[in-house]
Amino acid sequence: MTVCIAEKPSVAREIADVLGAKIKRDGYLEGNDYCVTWTFGHLCSLKEPHDYDPSWRYWALSTLPMIPPRFGIKLIDSDSYKKQFAVIERLMQKADMIVNCGDAGQEGELIQRWVMQKAKATCPVKRLWINSLTEDAIREGFKKLEDQSRYQKLYEAGLCRAIGDWLLGMNATRLYTLKYSHSYANDRKVLSIGRVQTPTLALIVKRQEEIEGFVPEQSWELKTLYRDVQFNAVLDKFKLQEDGEKLRSSLVGSTFVVSSVSEKKSKEAPPRLFDLTSLQVECNKKFGFTAEQSLALIQSLYEKKYTSYPRVDTTYLSEDIYPKVPSILRALSGYIQFTADLLDGRKLPKSKKFFDNSKVTDHHAIIPTAVPARAMTAQESAVYDLVARRFIAAFYPDCELSTTTVEGQAQPLALDSQDQHLFLDNSDQTSQLTEAIKFKTSGKRILKPGWRVIFSNPADEIEKGSEEKHLPAFKKGESGPHSPFLKESWTTAPKPYTEASLLRAMETAGKLVDDESLRELMKENGIGRPSTRASIIETLFKREYIRREKKNIFPTDRGRELISLIGDELLKSAELTGIWEKKLRLIEKDEYQAQDFISELKTLVNTLVFNVLNA
Repeated sequence: MTVCIAEKPSVAREIADVLGAKIKRDGYLEGNDYCVTWTFGHLCSLKEPHDYDPSWRYWALSTLPMIPPRFGIKLIDSDSYKKQFAVIERLMQKADMIVNCGDAGQEGELIQRWVMQKAKATCPVKRLWINSLTEDAIREGFKKLEDQSRYQKLYEAGLCRAIGDWLLGMNATRLYTLKYSHSYANDRKVLSIGRVQTPTLALIVKRQEEIEGFVPEQSWELKTLYRDVQFNAVLDKFKLQEDGEKLRSSLVGSTFVVSSVSEKKSKEAPPRLFDLTSLQVECNKKFGFTAEQSLALIQSLYEKKYTSYPRVDTTYLSEDIYPKVPSILRALSGYIQFTADLLDGRKLPKSKKFFDNSKVTDHHAIIPTAVPARAMTAQESAVYDLVARRFIAAFYPDCELSTTTVEGQAQPLALDSQDQHLFLDNSDQTSQLTEAIKFKTSGKRILKPGWRVIFSNPADEIEKGSEEKHLPAFKKGESGPHSPFLKESWTTAPKPYTEASLLRAMETAGKLVDDESLRELMKENGIGRPSTRASIIETLFKREYIRREKKNIFPTDRGRELISLIGDELLKSAELTGIWEKKLRLIEKDEYQAQDFISELKTLVNTLVFNVLNA
């Protein structure tokens, strides 16, 4: 008998249906020499402090640091969990082979391994690793079952993450609560600290401090209108209005001369496919969904077989997906009309921007499956539409653009020699007073829309600042009157975080990165994993460390106080936490040892306790 264990009852039913296990039993499905059972997510957890040492049940500074000589697991205290575990344990004791059908990721590996350890399973274990829950994917996955040992490093990384969170969370939370809270027995006074949540909170607090400490600066820009087109002076902004006014008035009545007209053609490739973070960002921007909502919606679409595995951090596809593209497009043809253009017999493009085996490890980007999407809620349909259109756009031609740049100049009619500094380039002190003031403008127009036709609002899918701006025809040497003017501007404070911008900040360890390629390179140093970031943000809300106003996120007084109390920068540093995350990824790749990671964290906890107690 082969026992298959999935992470949810719904997933178990899909697997059982493919395997022919049709008979319903209490806690499992049976048939065709298979028993398919399930967990409810985590059935086991690391033991509580008092499970290691009875004295650790009581919060006291004298008990810190709490570092168990060996970590153990236990069943979560729930009657329904205990009942289901009893079923699993009985099946595993009789099994000839076990197939781990947990979610194909670090967390899924950890969940199932703990259950098998607790059940004392001794038979051989195979691993099912699939990217979708379609019948074809499940059948193909069972044909390619691998020995569980291949995923040992994935399990070790997940275990290190859990142990690291326990060591830092348990010790730091008790340490700061006992040291700084006068009423730690009250839940509201517990100062909760976590390896990922605290640096995330620190980002939000720091942003609020930047906003509050911001002092706006006023400046003026010299511009002019020529043929109803606004040209910008090629000068620094003026700090004093009177300086700008002197130069502006010297140009009144002068002639504007077009000195050059250039046109440059360019192409814009389709936007990248979605990983989980970019999908959550887009859903927050367009629909106002929280990160947790977006994750729940795309998870539901995955379980309905409409999209691929969602908890991914790559925007690429492996090359073995390419032969499956036509069948996916055919499934989408009744949903989005533009697929018909791709199914006319021409060979579909295979861009390195989308297909790259070197950028895919365990899972590929989020894409639709070949199962036609039908029964969806309005919110699921909105998310599915984003995923489907991005996928279709990947096979459309580039958008072809033309950028026209027009340069002109105007000669000052009257300017005192003492005002020479107002417009001369500081790097060119040899410039003469007679030098004309240079102006520039540019416009962009679409020659061939290419992939942009896929989107109802193409501006949402293009790079910032690349929107169309039409210019009339200009000729080099033409001239005429113009109207110079000053435009007042103020520097603006940083914007509060939204869930979209906070997710991006977590992905890049707090660094502001707009470039997609650079962002890809920084993912290894991000705070948390794509699958955990939503829950981290929700935890901060539940613990009343942050609050939401419309889409904006602000720290509460409680959250700000906590960050102010933490003197150890290591606990608050997004960059250093990102380094820990990178080490966890290196453990997965067998390029860093799990015991070294745990050893470093133990040293960190010892040092932290010593420093705070002696502060």
